[in-house]
Amino acid sequence: MLSTEALKEIDRALGKYPADQKQSAVMSALAVAQDEHGWLSPEVIQFVADYLGMQPIAVQEVATFYTMYETSPVGQHKITLCTNLPCQLSGAESAADYLKQKLGIDFNETTPDGKFTLKEGECFGACGDSPVLLVNNKRMCSFMSHEKIDQLLEELSK
Repeated sequence: MLSTEALKEIDRALGKYPADQKQSAVMSALAVAQDEHGWLSPEVIQFVADYLGMQPIAVQEVATFYTMYETSPVGQHKITLCTNLPCQLSGAESAADYLKQKLGIDFNETTPDGKFTLKEGECFGACGDSPVLLVNNKRMCSFMSHEKIDQLLEELSK
């Protein structure tokens, strides 16, 4: 279900915890699995549960609680825009409207070509850089004006 490299990454995370506390690595294991598969299907969640010796429902609870995990397919590039109050006061609403118009989708939708999914996010801890967005949970982009959004979308479309 997961590649040898992915299992090695999970094993490194497991090494940080006592042997009887394997479940402590569930968030790391889910991140590794999602990076490899793009989302967390029921089969992937079952695999992670088995690998960590956990009940599948316990893994599912983690996967559905945190917004960085996806339990349904998403586009190649998941763009998550912070819509908390500090970002809203500094242009997030305008950035959201612009992204929706440029991509032709709303929040929680994917473009027909499967390239982009647009999500709302909670605070990313970069209020002074707002509006802020994350690309694929890994790359933070700050001060996202319409021009910077155009540049980002052009770069990601290549």
